[in-house]
Amino acid sequence: LFDSEDPRERDYLKTILHRIYGKFMSHRSFIRKAISNVFYRFVYETERHNGIGELLEILGSIINGFAIPLKKEHLQFLVRALIPLHKPQCVSLYHQQLSYCIIQYVEKDPETAIAILTGFFRCWPWSCSSKQVLFLNELEEILELLGADQLGQISKTLFFNLSRCLDSDHFQVVERALFLWNNEHLVNSGCLSRLNAKLVLPIIYGPLYKNSSGHWNATVEGLAQNVLKMYMEYDLTLYDKCSTDYFRMEEENKRKITETATKWNSVSAMASANR
Repeated sequence: LFDSEDPRERDYLKTILHRIYGKFMSHRSFIRKAISNVFYRFVYETERHNGIGELLEILGSIINGFAIPLKKEHLQFLVRALIPLHKPQCVSLYHQQLSYCIIQYVEKDPETAIAILTGFFRCWPWSCSSKQVLFLNELEEILELLGADQLGQISKTLFFNLSRCLDSDHFQVVERALFLWNNEHLVNSGCLSRLNAKLVLPIIYGPLYKNSSGHWNATVEGLAQNVLKMYMEYDLTLYDKCSTDYFRMEEENKRKITETATKWNSVSAMASANR
């Protein structure tokens, strides 16, 4: 019935199922299993179901009531059902509810952030800018709850993916990624703070510099300049080193391109001579 096209019916069903879950303790495990089966079929087979948002709303309050430490069953549900829900094309229809469930898990147990971010980047929608902006919204909420221990384990993956977002051809993706540095918590004590500058800056300097020096969108250019200025104030020696390394790599790349072009020209000349 949750697949009904009538939102009023789905709303009633949500209330009924939630009350059944609250009153009948013995049926809770079965209800969770039945919901996960709906998700499996939706993600891996059909990608068509009208009630995913409502089921996720129920799950939001169910996850809120999980005991700590989380049971193995609950962690499996997160990895096998919730994280893969980011894959379908229509994720924007239920993303708000999905994001709430994911954040509930991280609030319950910060260690789950590692599995979440690993799965998150595995199904990152590089070819769809609107989905990337949605995912960046969710990523910001997860990063606010990320502890130093978890960051240490996921930092390379996280910053390389951020670098790719900053290097995107779509200005809205770049703009949304740059807005992360407007989050006071992330900049003052989170993953983008002075403490992590040595980890972050060498990875993101290239796309930051490109965006700060002549991006066609004035907002993107201004935001990138602000971020570079912030890291310059944090550690000038580190900033100069990243700048030197970047320009050296650029020169190396230009040299390789020139060498390749020269080789192709000589091959072309030899082919013409042997005709």
